[in-house]
This record gives sequence, C-alpha cells and structure tokens, in this order.
Amino acid sequence: MHEWDRIERLILFDGICNWCNAWVNFTIDHDPHAKLRFGTLQSESAQQLLKTLRLPTKDFETFLLLEHGHIYTKSTAALRIVKQLSGFWPFFYLGILFPRPLRDALYDYIARHRYEWMGKSDTCRVPTPTERGRFV
Repeated sequence: MHEWDRIERLILFDGICNWCNAWVNFTIDHDPHAKLRFGTLQSESAQQLLKTLRLPTKDFETFLLLEHGHIYTKSTAALRIVKQLSGFWPFFYLGILFPRPLRDALYDYIARHRYEWMGKSDTCRVPTPTERGRFV
C-alpha cells in the first residue's frame, strides 16, 4: 500500500511550473469543499511513483491525478479534476467524449509550451498557511 492510497483525490504537479501553479491556484479557488489535495512531482514520494510508472522523473510530460487508487494523466486527469469543481466547470467534463488521442494532442501542445508561455520558478511552490493542510 502506497502512502497516498488513503487520499481520495491527489494532484501531483510540476512545482516549478508557473502554468501548473496557476492551475493549482485555480483549482483551490474552485474547490470550496477541499476535495482535492496537492503535491509536487519533485517530491521524493512522487519521484518513486514516477519511476514505478516508468514516467519521466525530470522533464515532466504530465501531471498525475490519483483518485480512489487509480492514476490518471494528461487530458483525462484534467477533465476528471474539472468535474470536481464548483460552478459551471464540471460541464467541461463533456470533453471526455472526444477521443483521447485528440485530447492528449492538445494537452501535449500546452505542456510543451508551458514554460515558454508562463515561465518557471527556481524553487517549488510553497503553500500559504491556509493552503498547507491541502498539500502532502
């Protein structure tokens, strides 16, 4: 059993990516019931998980959503996350009806350009005191 198996929904993201951090901020703002927890892909536990899954441990191609013991990546992970948010955001889950290769092609395009568009930090994101309980 992995240490994160007890967490219902955990998003593992690139902690130095400004685009990813903006996505985390957006998610926190639209998750009033705190259904989602967060961790960085740079953490020791995430690095071990990436190795187990045979995913890159440095140049990240995707973030991960661990949900009820299942691991989701790329567009499927993003759509499953918006499904949990408040307001009209769950309607975007209808994007799941598009074939995964098309969805993932768009995801990959954004992922390839995220540093170019929004830059990256020298260090991983540090949660605010009010956010700290939502990070692992």
